[in-house]
Amino acid sequence: MADGPIVLINRFDMAPEHQARVLALLTEVTEQIVRHASGFLGSTLHRGLDGQSVTMVARWESQAAYEAMRADPRPLPWFQQALEVSTFTLGMYEAVEEFRPA
Repeated sequence: MADGPIVLINRFDMAPEHQARVLALLTEVTEQIVRHASGFLGSTLHRGLDGQSVTMVARWESQAAYEAMRADPRPLPWFQQALEVSTFTLGMYEAVEEFRPA
């Protein structure tokens, strides 16, 4: 388990007609619940230009903080609705380097 900050890169794949719904669900659950969780540092939501994917990149103080949020049953209805129309791939990372413009 990572002690320090982690980055989650979560990808949802779906048919194009479901992209707007998945974006709305992830926006709603993040606004209402996830952003208030202890250890949440921020996130960005990305719409795939092909219309078939949505990616959420989130930063957490630690893996334990993320797992505590996942143990909270309140976000579950939003995630379940998103999974009715999409498939989900979780990616958990530790930042190694950050590059900025010269």
